[in-house]
Amino acid sequence: MSKVYSDAKSALADIVADHQTIAVGGFGLCGIPESLIAALRDSGVAGLTCISNNAGVDDFGLGLLLQTRQIKKMIASYVGENKEFERQFLSGELEVELTPQGTLAEKLRAGGAGIPAFFTKTGVGTSVAEGKEVREFDGEEYVMERSLTADVALVKAYKADKVGNLVFRKTARNFNPDVATAGKITVVEVEELVEVGEIDPDSIHLPGIYVHRIVVNANPEKRIEQRTVSKV
Repeated sequence: MSKVYSDAKSALADIVADHQTIAVGGFGLCGIPESLIAALRDSGVAGLTCISNNAGVDDFGLGLLLQTRQIKKMIASYVGENKEFERQFLSGELEVELTPQGTLAEKLRAGGAGIPAFFTKTGVGTSVAEGKEVREFDGEEYVMERSLTADVALVKAYKADKVGNLVFRKTARNFNPDVATAGKITVVEVEELVEVGEIDPDSIHLPGIYVHRIVVNANPEKRIEQRTVSKV
């Protein structure tokens, strides 16, 4: 059966549902599966738990799903630059689980590897460790973190072949590989689709065994974050 779908809407049509956990690749505005996020919004599913490094901005990325109130919980490491996120959180409409960035990456990687939990020093003695098991190893305290998996993973890659072997481009690699392995069903948005054998095996960043569906978005928006500094 072909993994290639004609558009993002058809790729998500029979796999997304209310109250699912959705993992989404990207870091800031880099490596965002933007057409898949838009299709998820248009599907109308609600009550979602979203796992992502951040929650997009007000009119882009996961910010689109916040505007339509489709997210009930965010598991993320950074939530700035999104006024609607702030409003919903402060008003009690949105549940938020803040996780240190490295810990979030390891939660996804471990989940994809079938590891249910792990110990880390990050967060010991802070609110991050509240309600979690803390154990001593070699005289040092470590907090136990549960791994993460998702019902559906939405991923952005630069190139794929028709069986789903992926190539990521530069910093867009970010969280995408870990998100891909953590999904029970992984849908990938790519800019270029090639025949099997056209990608040098040594250039494959993620093997196609993790990829279930592929959508081509040849001309993504690719927003760029601008550094803002004070004038002296």
